[in-house]
Parts: sequence; structure tokens; C-alpha cells
Amino acid sequence: MKKLLAIALLIPFFMTLSGCNTIAGAGKDVQKAGKAIEKEAKETKKKM
Repeated sequence: MKKLLAIALLIPFFMTLSGCNTIAGAGKDVQKAGKAIEKEAKETKKKM
């Protein structure tokens, strides 16, 4: 019974950790997109 309880408690814990990694990855993608937009905006501003 203790093993079953331990497994039941560990599964949500590991799911939470994997969720954090996914969110961190998404944050990095958004950051890269923001930098690309910022670069284009600076280049456009120089042309004006």
C-alpha cells in the first residue's frame, strides 16, 4: 500500500517538473521572436 501511495504522489510531481521545462522552452521561443522583431524594427528605423 505504501508503494502505491508513493507512486500516486510522485506522478503529479514529475508532471509538474516536465511542465516547467515546457514553459521554459516556450519562453525562450517567445524571447527569440521578440529579438527578431526588435532587430527588424531597428533596421526599419535606420532606413527612415
